[in-house]
Amino acid sequence: MSESRNRWIVRVVLAFAVVAFLGVSIIPILTAINKPESSPQNQPATDNKISSSNQKSKLEDQVRGYELVLQKDAENQTALKGLLQARLELLRQKSQGEVKPADIQAVIEPLEKLAKLNPQKSKYGVLLAQAKQQIGDKEGSAQTYRTILTTKPGDLKALQGMVNLQLSEKRPEAAIGLLQESLAAATQANTIQPGSVDIVAVQVLLGSVYAFQKNDTQAIYAYDQAIKKDPQDFRPVLAKAMLFKQQGKVDEAKPLFDSATALAPAQYKDEINKAAAAPTATPTSSFSPTPSPTATP
Repeated sequence: MSESRNRWIVRVVLAFAVVAFLGVSIIPILTAINKPESSPQNQPATDNKISSSNQKSKLEDQVRGYELVLQKDAENQTALKGLLQARLELLRQKSQGEVKPADIQAVIEPLEKLAKLNPQKSKYGVLLAQAKQQIGDKEGSAQTYRTILTTKPGDLKALQGMVNLQLSEKRPEAAIGLLQESLAAATQANTIQPGSVDIVAVQVLLGSVYAFQKNDTQAIYAYDQAIKKDPQDFRPVLAKAMLFKQQGKVDEAKPLFDSATALAPAQYKDEINKAAAAPTATPTSSFSPTPSPTATP
């Protein structure tokens, strides 16, 4: 299992709640994944004192510069990525209430080109689908996810994004059907391209959708199937522990948390222990998990 896929599914599980797939804002996702390289520690402190207006002016100049390059070479990927980053930085300067559909559309334009030029890199397609969903183009978002899943049926980001979209439209059965289809096709897909579908991860997502429906029996069954598939994988154990804790079954959750901690790689142990020790919160529809700035798509 790749580190990026592992980290992603862990964060989904650690953020587990009945609304764990809902309310993910496009702006923090985009800025997190496209975050610039960290500046050297000895960078002059004066760089951090640039006024907001001056920074905005610099970014607008960058946008114009990249646009000029793209007028001559529409497929220049360096310019497309630079334009995307500059427009994202301009977006980040705005508060949520100030962001307009036209601002998101400005991000969509370079994303569409990058997704077309890099079909093997699904991150651009996933971000494009999220941006389309943000401006209300749900059919465009769904079609973008379908395009990714046609060629990469096990792409976790695309699966999670499509599930998010379907749940936001109050179509949990469609989300369940999508994940069940992915599981049904997984064996053949993995025969053709080994490791292309992370079966345990998809089963965990399926369990989380059942939990979203308050169908705890099916959720636990999905987690148990994942545990049976790979007893050494801590993710379904953690998901089951989180569900029991949410149900108030603290005594049943504790040994599962302990098992998940024992099975998990070192970098996840502290997070799992914090999740186990945290007081049980009542999920609300405003819950909005956001990826870590270091997350990799």
